[in-house]
Amino acid sequence: MALSEFSIIERYFTPKGYQHSQVQLGVGDDCAILSMTENSEWVVTVDTMVEGVHFFPNTQPEFLAHKLVAVNLSDLSSMGARPVALTLALTLPAVDENWLQRFSERLFCLTDRFEVDLIGGDTTSGPLTLTLQALGLVPKGQALTRHRAKVGDFIYMTGFLGDAGLGLKVSQGFCVENSAPVLERFHCPEPRVAVGSMILPYANACIDISDGLLSDLGHVLQRSRVGANIFWEQIPLSPQVRRYIDETQDWTMPLSSGDDYELCFTVSPENQQNLERCLSEQSVRFTQIGVIDAGEGLFLTKAGVKESIAATGFKHFR
Repeated sequence: MALSEFSIIERYFTPKGYQHSQVQLGVGDDCAILSMTENSEWVVTVDTMVEGVHFFPNTQPEFLAHKLVAVNLSDLSSMGARPVALTLALTLPAVDENWLQRFSERLFCLTDRFEVDLIGGDTTSGPLTLTLQALGLVPKGQALTRHRAKVGDFIYMTGFLGDAGLGLKVSQGFCVENSAPVLERFHCPEPRVAVGSMILPYANACIDISDGLLSDLGHVLQRSRVGANIFWEQIPLSPQVRRYIDETQDWTMPLSSGDDYELCFTVSPENQQNLERCLSEQSVRFTQIGVIDAGEGLFLTKAGVKESIAATGFKHFR
């Protein structure tokens, strides 16, 4: 007999217990109940992944679960928030118990790893669509936002740029020597969950790189009403991406491709030393890639030449 909606929830998506004291009531009722802390604020985000738009048909369910959790936790990290709870909405074309088992196992693997609780959601039938809402806590009045970048700030990012974009190209048939690392970055991005809290005392503005560095940094510039100059030679690129650029001369790919889920943030000169010391002590890979300027627009300095560059990246409905 086919599993019902409630059987699916009970069998695959009911946690054995909850890790956070804020969770007063979780899966099993019409709503979850979360308690509020006196000196903190809730930060809430939601992302939807649709088959054929965000992922290829027949993508492994482990990859889908991993990416769905990772992209939401990345959003929380970009605000400096500590993840607490998730809600999950699944729209499934059919009940596939093998798919559900593999999906839920990876989902709970990540919730255990990042100490976040699944507290509710919804299950319906229809074209494969996955929606996750994430809730986190941040000290009151201290959340990182996009609108506080200041002229003279240094621009930093974590990790490497363009690996996920190259992983997408490999998934589409492009041949790369030792493609495993970039495919891993594309299918299973690593959210910088701890970094958001680390930079909270020092950073002015922050965003995660989901739609591409140029596009996402462009949001910060627009909200903060400032400009920026990015230095091409300082962009952190993996050996695979460097080889791709050498072979194709497509040096714009890492700047405009999405799905890296690294953090991009700005820091005032007076906080630079403390920030770098903090990240170095925690063995976080970080790179200064530019500076915030007065005026408007995004510029790229490459081989000593400074030119305006469009804030391109992935956009829906384009």
